[in-house]
Amino acid sequence: MDKSGQSTGPLKGIRMVEIAGIGPAPFAAMVLADLGAEVLRIDRADRVREEMPRTPHFDLLNRGRRSVGVDLKHPDGVETVLTLVESADGLIEGFRPGVAERLGIGPEACLERNPQMVYGRMTGWGQDGPYASMAGHDINYIALSGVLGAIGRAGEAPVPPVNLAGDFGGGGMLLAVGMLAGILEARASGRGQVVDASMVEGSALLITMIYGMHQLGVWGPRGTNLLDTGAWFYDVYECADGEYISLGSLEPQFFAEMVEKMGLDAGGIDQNDRSTWPEMRARLAEAVKSRTRDEWCGILDGSDTCFAPVLSLSEAPDHPHNAARGTFVEVGGVLQPGPAPRFSRTPARIDRAAPHPGQHSAEALIDWGFDATTVAGLQESGAVK
Repeated sequence: MDKSGQSTGPLKGIRMVEIAGIGPAPFAAMVLADLGAEVLRIDRADRVREEMPRTPHFDLLNRGRRSVGVDLKHPDGVETVLTLVESADGLIEGFRPGVAERLGIGPEACLERNPQMVYGRMTGWGQDGPYASMAGHDINYIALSGVLGAIGRAGEAPVPPVNLAGDFGGGGMLLAVGMLAGILEARASGRGQVVDASMVEGSALLITMIYGMHQLGVWGPRGTNLLDTGAWFYDVYECADGEYISLGSLEPQFFAEMVEKMGLDAGGIDQNDRSTWPEMRARLAEAVKSRTRDEWCGILDGSDTCFAPVLSLSEAPDHPHNAARGTFVEVGGVLQPGPAPRFSRTPARIDRAAPHPGQHSAEALIDWGFDATTVAGLQESGAVK
């Protein structure tokens, strides 16, 4: 924020309403808030505590926003959300298909109040199709898109990449992109629309390159390819101290430097000769095992071997490169990844720590155009807490 307390990010001036959820929808809202949008989070009234804690909420995905506690089963609570929509550029929700409509805050109701707003919907399967009404999680969505089946070592079961490919990369990040595209179009056309973001389709989009290689016949079974631990020069290896390093020496010049730096007897082999891969993997594993991770950092840091130590969540913030770049920041006493990407003129910042449900109900509603008497009445009726 600048000295006046206003956002300095590139999305300054954009207003969004977020219906509280978990995972991808809050992540999309976090990204937009990090970049300067004013995002107002609508939490369930029954989650609002009688006495507000002094420390920030533990869920970092909720950072950068204020929270209003609203009872969406109360008609005045529904009306509160629809009134907020009138001055918003968009709304984000992550309900199962049909739930928002039953609550009275679906696309038709919101676009009737504000025909220029963009209505963002985040689901796993999408708004329609045979699976649309089924429950699911990240692991299921990336299984259906083909992503999960592509990740893992040869002869072993697929390995879920935690919930990065479905919830966050294929889900929340693409919802954020969709919202921005919709808002840009609405400003040109004067008409809003619905953004249907699904984690199946988003994760499929993330693996487009691999699908292309598969169609060309140059991508085989899991764990046998260039980028999935099939190649011995693109993998992780255990060091003498039980820690790991990563190597990705794909290009010939980087491969040659890796062989020289690691002290390998490569015998003039062709790195793409797959018949040599098992033997060379064993040689490299033996070489890496002869030194600790820190010793390898001393040898390989600053080189073009395409190397990095494999760091834990506790170690990564303290690495010299991350420290120099300010990759991690402290907000409300909590260390966390900072906003990305970076902007030269309109820097993105985290304006506030994650709020507790309903922490800003009165002040935020007043800032969004409600008068104090109306807010007091909403609180009195229980529509807002």
